[in-house]
Amino acid sequence: MEIKVNNGIAVIQSDEIIITDTQSALDLMATVRYEAGCDSIAIYKTAVSEKFFDLSSGIAGDILQKFVNYRVKLAIIGDYSVYTSNSLKDFIRESNKGSHIFFVENEDEAIAKLAYCKGETR
Repeated sequence: MEIKVNNGIAVIQSDEIIITDTQSALDLMATVRYEAGCDSIAIYKTAVSEKFFDLSSGIAGDILQKFVNYRVKLAIIGDYSVYTSNSLKDFIRESNKGSHIFFVENEDEAIAKLAYCKGETR
Protein backbone atom coordinates (compact mmCIF):
# COMPACT_ATOMS: atom_id res chain seq x y z
CA MET A 1 0.00 0.00 0.00
CA GLU A 2 1.24 3.44 -0.94
CA ILE A 3 -0.05 6.62 0.71
CA LYS A 4 0.59 9.93 -1.00
CA VAL A 5 -0.78 13.21 0.28
CA ASN A 6 -2.37 15.66 -2.13
CA ASN A 7 -3.89 18.88 -0.75
CA GLY A 8 -4.20 17.33 2.72
CA ILE A 9 -5.92 14.24 1.33
CA ALA A 10 -4.42 10.76 1.57
CA VAL A 11 -4.53 8.99 -1.79
CA ILE A 12 -4.24 5.23 -1.38
CA GLN A 13 -2.93 2.99 -4.12
CA SER A 14 -2.49 -0.72 -3.67
CA ASP A 15 -2.15 -3.88 -5.72
CA GLU A 16 -3.91 -5.71 -2.91
CA ILE A 17 -7.43 -5.45 -1.52
CA ILE A 18 -7.21 -3.30 1.60
CA ILE A 19 -10.84 -2.87 2.61
CA THR A 20 -12.55 -6.22 3.15
CA ASP A 21 -14.62 -5.61 6.27
CA THR A 22 -15.27 -3.11 9.05
CA GLN A 23 -12.04 -3.87 10.91
CA SER A 24 -9.87 -3.42 7.82
CA ALA A 25 -11.57 -0.05 7.20
CA LEU A 26 -10.87 1.02 10.80
CA ASP A 27 -7.26 -0.13 10.42
CA LEU A 28 -6.92 1.95 7.25
CA MET A 29 -8.32 5.05 8.96
CA ALA A 30 -5.89 4.63 11.87
CA THR A 31 -2.92 4.06 9.55
CA VAL A 32 -3.73 7.10 7.43
CA ARG A 33 -4.20 9.35 10.46
CA TYR A 34 -0.94 8.12 12.01
CA GLU A 35 1.25 8.07 8.89
CA ALA A 36 -0.19 10.97 6.89
CA GLY A 37 -2.14 13.03 9.43
CA CYS A 38 -5.16 13.12 7.12
CA ASP A 39 -8.85 12.73 7.77
CA SER A 40 -9.83 12.55 4.10
CA ILE A 41 -9.05 9.45 2.06
CA ALA A 42 -9.23 8.74 -1.66
CA ILE A 43 -8.85 5.06 -2.46
CA TYR A 44 -9.00 3.18 -5.72
CA LYS A 45 -11.90 0.75 -6.12
CA THR A 46 -9.45 -2.06 -6.87
CA ALA A 47 -8.37 -1.91 -3.20
CA VAL A 48 -11.96 -2.50 -2.02
CA SER A 49 -13.49 -5.97 -1.85
CA GLU A 50 -16.16 -6.66 -4.47
CA LYS A 51 -18.43 -7.79 -1.62
CA PHE A 52 -18.64 -4.11 -0.66
CA PHE A 53 -20.55 -3.41 -3.89
CA ASP A 54 -23.13 -6.13 -3.17
CA LEU A 55 -25.45 -4.11 -0.95
CA SER A 56 -27.25 -7.23 0.28
CA SER A 57 -24.05 -8.20 2.13
CA GLY A 58 -24.41 -5.15 4.41
CA ILE A 59 -20.66 -4.56 4.28
CA ALA A 60 -20.89 -1.19 2.52
CA GLY A 61 -23.31 0.24 5.07
CA ASP A 62 -21.26 -0.98 8.02
CA ILE A 63 -17.98 0.34 6.62
CA LEU A 64 -19.31 3.70 5.48
CA GLN A 65 -21.01 4.25 8.83
CA LYS A 66 -17.59 3.90 10.49
CA PHE A 67 -16.14 6.56 8.20
CA VAL A 68 -18.98 8.93 9.10
CA ASN A 69 -18.77 8.12 12.84
CA TYR A 70 -15.01 8.74 12.90
CA ARG A 71 -15.37 11.86 10.74
CA VAL A 72 -13.17 10.58 7.95
CA LYS A 73 -14.26 11.61 4.48
CA LEU A 74 -13.90 8.99 1.76
CA ALA A 75 -13.82 8.96 -2.02
CA ILE A 76 -13.69 5.65 -3.86
CA ILE A 77 -12.20 6.03 -7.33
CA GLY A 78 -13.28 3.73 -10.13
CA ASP A 79 -15.63 2.74 -12.91
CA TYR A 80 -19.11 1.98 -11.61
CA SER A 81 -20.74 1.44 -15.01
CA VAL A 82 -20.00 -2.29 -14.71
CA TYR A 83 -22.68 -2.68 -12.02
CA THR A 84 -26.27 -3.34 -13.03
CA SER A 85 -27.89 -3.16 -9.60
CA ASN A 86 -30.36 -0.27 -9.42
CA SER A 87 -30.02 -0.29 -5.63
CA LEU A 88 -26.25 0.24 -5.92
CA LYS A 89 -26.71 2.98 -8.51
CA ASP A 90 -29.19 4.72 -6.18
CA PHE A 91 -26.82 4.26 -3.23
CA ILE A 92 -23.94 5.82 -5.19
CA ARG A 93 -26.11 8.71 -6.38
CA GLU A 94 -27.37 9.46 -2.84
CA SER A 95 -23.88 9.18 -1.34
CA ASN A 96 -22.55 11.66 -3.89
CA LYS A 97 -25.18 14.20 -2.78
CA GLY A 98 -23.74 14.20 0.75
CA SER A 99 -20.50 15.52 2.17
CA HIS A 100 -18.74 12.44 3.56
CA ILE A 101 -18.72 9.61 1.02
CA PHE A 102 -18.15 9.90 -2.72
CA PHE A 103 -17.94 7.49 -5.62
CA VAL A 104 -15.91 9.17 -8.37
CA GLU A 105 -14.35 8.31 -11.71
CA ASN A 106 -10.82 9.66 -11.23
CA GLU A 107 -8.32 10.98 -8.73
CA ASP A 108 -8.76 14.62 -9.74
CA GLU A 109 -12.50 14.40 -9.03
CA ALA A 110 -11.80 12.72 -5.68
CA ILE A 111 -9.37 15.46 -4.65
CA ALA A 112 -11.78 18.18 -5.76
CA LYS A 113 -14.77 16.76 -3.83
CA LEU A 114 -12.79 16.01 -0.69
CA ALA A 115 -10.99 19.37 -0.74
CA TYR A 116 -14.32 21.17 -1.14
CA CYS A 117 -15.74 19.35 1.88
CA LYS A 118 -12.70 19.91 4.12
CA GLY A 119 -14.03 23.27 5.23
CA GLU A 120 -17.32 21.82 6.46
CA THR A 121 -18.02 21.04 10.10
CA ARG A 122 -16.64 17.63 10.95
